[in-house]
Amino acid sequence: MGSVAKNGLNNYVKQLQEHPLRTKSITAGVLMGINDIVSQKLTGIRKLQLKRLFLKVFIGAAYFGPFGHYFDIILEKIFKGKKDSKTVAKKVLIDELISSPLNNLIFMIYYGLVIEGQPWVHVKASVKKGYPSVQYASWMFGSAVGLINYKFIPLHFRVVFNNLIGICWGIFMNLRARSMALTKP
Repeated sequence: MGSVAKNGLNNYVKQLQEHPLRTKSITAGVLMGINDIVSQKLTGIRKLQLKRLFLKVFIGAAYFGPFGHYFDIILEKIFKGKKDSKTVAKKVLIDELISSPLNNLIFMIYYGLVIEGQPWVHVKASVKKGYPSVQYASWMFGSAVGLINYKFIPLHFRVVFNNLIGICWGIFMNLRARSMALTKP
């Protein structure tokens, strides 16, 4: 069994090196799918909602994979691959000021429109009300993740690492959104 896992990992790394964007996009889609399946089950959904699942996979593959790929490349070009503490802190700051707010906004809009099926006017109001606390929580969690990511994770694994952490964050966001929906008047 160990050789199967080792061969699988070696093949995956080879794909990351030869086809980085495609591999990161597919990986992001698969991991977002896993995130959604777990989130659906944890929030009490008995029958898997396939439309929701496929849309989440699509968002992962079409947005989160490519965005992370190019965002990391841009940061590496700006900072020329440096990993000293000051540079890592700057990368985390940029990530937390650009990537994090955008990703959380996209999730909240997705949740309101797709999962709750709310009209835009309600989604907009919900985002306006809930976004500051979501973003604050994200900054607390994401800063620590960013320090690890930019200090220790090689460039070609950063999107994968973020997507793996994103499973936990996505589950948290789904549970939080679900609890807020249950407490609405």
